[in-house]
Amino acid sequence: MIKKIFAFLFCVSCALPAAAQTVRVLLAENLKNASIQNSGLVYVYALGESKKYKVSKPQTLSLGFSGGKLRLGELKTDKTIVIEPAKAVTLTFQKNPYTGKFYAVPSGKTFRLVEYTDMENYLLGVLPYEMSYSWPLEALKAQAVAARTYTAMQLQNKKKDFDLYNDVRSQMYKGSGKVYDSVKKAVEGTARQILTYQGKPFHTYYHANCGGGTDDAKIWTGAAGPTVKPLMGASCAYDKHSKSYEWSNTLPASSVNAFVNKNGLAGSVKKIKVAKRTDGKRAETLEFTTSRGKKTLSCAKFRLAVGSSKLKSCKITDVSKKSGGFHFAGRGYGHGVGMCQDGAKGMAQAGKNYKQILSHYFPSSKLTEK
Repeated sequence: MIKKIFAFLFCVSCALPAAAQTVRVLLAENLKNASIQNSGLVYVYALGESKKYKVSKPQTLSLGFSGGKLRLGELKTDKTIVIEPAKAVTLTFQKNPYTGKFYAVPSGKTFRLVEYTDMENYLLGVLPYEMSYSWPLEALKAQAVAARTYTAMQLQNKKKDFDLYNDVRSQMYKGSGKVYDSVKKAVEGTARQILTYQGKPFHTYYHANCGGGTDDAKIWTGAAGPTVKPLMGASCAYDKHSKSYEWSNTLPASSVNAFVNKNGLAGSVKKIKVAKRTDGKRAETLEFTTSRGKKTLSCAKFRLAVGSSKLKSCKITDVSKKSGGFHFAGRGYGHGVGMCQDGAKGMAQAGKNYKQILSHYFPSSKLTEK
């Protein structure tokens, strides 16, 4: 099969020009094998080597790692393998189409797959998965600026092999091989624009629904460093249209007990109450009571442990013990810092433009072209 793949290969010396501002996105790690479909012409080579190959026809490229070396067809190396598509050619990995270069980077006994793309193409693959492409254009523009600024901040914190994850650890990203007209208009309509405060970009966090108001970034210990004015929180009167504005759910006792037991409190939980709230009415800490004692723990950590889609936010309005678990009610969906996406949609529907949306959720910030 490997020889068959390379039936269309021959050595070439040309290389495509690099993007002006490269964004490196981790697509997968701890891989032993990977299948990648190319829609057309691609170049394949070991990083740093002069010998390059050309794959002319669409097919499946099979990457493998064994014996301490990466293999792709006839190419076998202990160096990074690059798959570089020609213009308008996509590389599909795990059903998502990408337009950037793929780097298969050896890491111990496995390899990681990283896409190298440019900022604007990266945003084309972020917006429709962080905010619906069907939403008003002005909301999408606000999202484009927020995502671009967040990305610019992440590029300052260079990791060895990549800059961002392709999931909620950074921003949801599924490649720019499929482009929606509305998303393209939003990205192009805000090209090169980022938010700054006192001349510097900052982390433009965002979340699904704030439940009537955002919170100060200080709720995350050290997450944003010293709090800047645009991240001190804002009121919100535009998110009530969402199903996430109010919610309720019952968490099984097993997941609650597992969390407290892991954090040093033995026994089964008998009672939970909010111990401390933020200025924005979010639970900062929760007090858990068992037959063995009491312990106050972070609500944010509890939420991640039991599932952020089950405990949608820490803006908890009620908690009570039920048969087999604990019933929680609350408002909002997400961490509650920065821009409320449902609020941005509501503002756009009310006739506000993206600049007004951004200045509302990031007060004292300045729209700057970089």
